[in-house]
Order: sequence, then C-alpha cells, then structure tokens
Amino acid sequence: MIIKKALRTLAAAATALVLGQASAQELVVWHDLGDNGIKWFQAMGTEFAKTRPGVTVKSINYPTDQWFGRSISALNTDTAPDLLYNNYERVIRVSEQTNKLMDLRPVLAQVSDKSFLTEDDLRVATHGSKMIILPIQRVQMGFGVRKSWLDKVGEKFPATWADAQRVAVKFRDNDPDGDGKANTFGMALQAAKPRDLIHMIDLFLFGSGLRNTLVDAQGKVVLDEPARAKVLEEVLKAFTDYKYLAPDTINHSFGEMYQLIEGGRAGMFRVGDWNVKKWDGASVLNGDFLVGPWPAFDGRKNSVVIGGMRGVAVPENSPNKAIAIEFAKFMLGKQAQQASLDNVGSGVRKDLDLSALSERQRYFALANHNLAAYDFPESIHAWYPELEAAYHRKLLGALAKPPGNWKAFISETGNEMRELQVKLAAKK
Repeated sequence: MIIKKALRTLAAAATALVLGQASAQELVVWHDLGDNGIKWFQAMGTEFAKTRPGVTVKSINYPTDQWFGRSISALNTDTAPDLLYNNYERVIRVSEQTNKLMDLRPVLAQVSDKSFLTEDDLRVATHGSKMIILPIQRVQMGFGVRKSWLDKVGEKFPATWADAQRVAVKFRDNDPDGDGKANTFGMALQAAKPRDLIHMIDLFLFGSGLRNTLVDAQGKVVLDEPARAKVLEEVLKAFTDYKYLAPDTINHSFGEMYQLIEGGRAGMFRVGDWNVKKWDGASVLNGDFLVGPWPAFDGRKNSVVIGGMRGVAVPENSPNKAIAIEFAKFMLGKQAQQASLDNVGSGVRKDLDLSALSERQRYFALANHNLAAYDFPESIHAWYPELEAAYHRKLLGALAKPPGNWKAFISETGNEMRELQVKLAAKK
C-alpha cells in the first residue's frame, strides 16, 4: 500500500512537472524605450501572469537604429521575437522590408473595451491594407519653457510667435541662468536628418493650427501655400537670420538637442510626454519648466501636437504567437495602461489614476488643451519618404547657405517638390 501510494505521488509530481513545463512560456518583446520601457513591461508581465500562470515577459531595449536592423533581419530569417514595440513610422519600415507583420484588425475586433480609441488612432495604426499595430501610447508634444528663466527676464509663457521671438532674444542675451556667461540659447531644435528638421517644422505648423507640412492627403504639395510658407520661413530664420540657436544646430539630432536641454542651456524646446518624468528629476531640470501649446501664428488657435503613436506589432513568425496576441490585447486594458502612464508618461485610455503625476505629467494626461493630430503622410503615400528626404536636402542647403530671399526660395522649393512628387508617384 505504501509503495503504491509513493508511486502515485511520484506520478502526480511528474505530471505536474510536465504540465508546468508545458505552461511555462517566455514572451520576448523588442523596443527602444530605455529603462522606463523595461520597467513598464516588467509591471505588465507581473499583472499578465496573474491570469496566465507560467507566462513571463522579457523586454529587450535596443537603440533605435539597432532596433530597426535587428527587427528586419530577425523577421526575414525566422528568428523573430514574439512582439515588436515602437512608433508607428518605425513599424511601417519593418513591415515594408519584411511583409511579415500580422494584420491586427481581427485581434482588435476581439477587444470589447476600446471606445477610447479615436479615428486618428486607428488610421495611424493602419498601413496599406493591414493594421500593423494596436495603438497603445499617443505621443503628445508640447512647447516647453524654463520657468526660472521667464521669471529672470520678466516674461510669461509665450502664446504667440511674436512672444516667442521676444523671449528667445532675452534668453540668449540676458544671462537667464545667472552664471555670468554668454552660454545660453533661445531655443533648442534639430536638423541633421529628415525626421529632425521636418519634425520641427511639423510641430510649429500643426501647433499653429494648420495641417499638412509638405503634402496633403491627396498627395498635393502644399509647403508654399501662404499660411504654411509663413510658418516655414520663420522656422528657417530661427536657424539662420535670428540666431536663436546654437551655431552648430544644423548638425543636431535628438541626442545633441537633448544635451542642450538637459544641460540647462536652452530656454525653449520640445517636450514629449515621455520626457517629463526624467526632466522632473533633481539631476536634470528639477521640474523647472512649463509646458503649453506651440506658438500661435496669425490669430489661429494653437495646440499641443499628437506627433505619433506607439504600438505593438505581432510578427507572423512569432514563436509564441497565440499568447503574444493575448498579451497585445492585454496592453489596451486598464492595468497595462496605468503602468504605461506611470512608467512612460502616456497611454490611450481616459479612466486612469493621475494622482501620482507631477503638474507637467498631468498636463499631458488630462489633455484639456487643443490637440492637433499629425497627418502621417507616409501611411498614405508610399513615395512620401523619398520626397521628404529630397525636401530635407533642399532645406539643409539653405540652412548652410541662407538665400537672400526666403520667399523666393520657398516658392522655388515648392515647384521642385511638385515636379519630383509627380515622378515618384508615377514610379510607385
């Protein structure tokens, strides 16, 4: 009897071991959100495991350029991770070079609680005939200004472009940080790559109440239409004639721009909702900045810009595809979204607890300001990235050697881009 009981116990233990091994799964997700992203996925993994015992989530952070290369290579060689997470335009690039991302429309249809997703959210998630991401985090970008510097020079938060120009000069010339040195700049911008410079123009243009920076939804080149041309001219002059920026800004990308901001040398700058938690820290800006809408032009309503959407994609060759899909749906749930807000500073749901957020984090989370959604032309026109790259080259040449007449330059550029757009569209 004792022997039989022992054998039954051993058999039960062996069965439990086998079942445990069968249910143990590790989901691997690749992203570029740094330490905050790792903490977010850890928090989500803990919650997910409560209803999926044995499932763990391992997130791996790569610098953006490495994320591109590794993702494209892995999907093409059938060594994909379970999930990919990044900004929509980066996922588009992976999709175009692999054609191995799932269409997530049927997956989203299974999510019962999704009323908080807007038409813009769903449009951005779609590329061609497929929904390539579930939209998880809106990317809001406001205009940031150093509060103590405003106090020092006797100014308030700039509401218009004329205000911003006046403040920029004072920030440059009046020693707003009080160190007795001429080492401060009115603004910090970026220009080195197409998405650097065009992104800056996007923010000022969309933030000023306009839409469509280079082309409209039908593919028509609109950069030189009067209202847009005025904003473009002023932004280009900020880099050149007005001397609001560090002299080598033409070579700045995100890293160099952040060095100026976080090093306390720039008075006005872009603030993404993901920046606030770090910049609230004592070792960075210590919360010494205000956030608001972008400067208004010509009396139009100004706005904070929704400049992107981060989302989760599922490779067709995901090693644990079924459970990966379940986790992707889970990321739209309240617990995962709360963890997103707490760790990364953004989400898409409207029913989250904001009590632990700073004043600047709450500004983004409450979103009581005007919001202007970016137009995402690369999700509509396959030829757009090539046109934007040519536009960037043209603008960069003008920043390096400013023309005598900016209006004539903008008109000439509009005509050149129209000719190129026709050729690129014909090739596609």
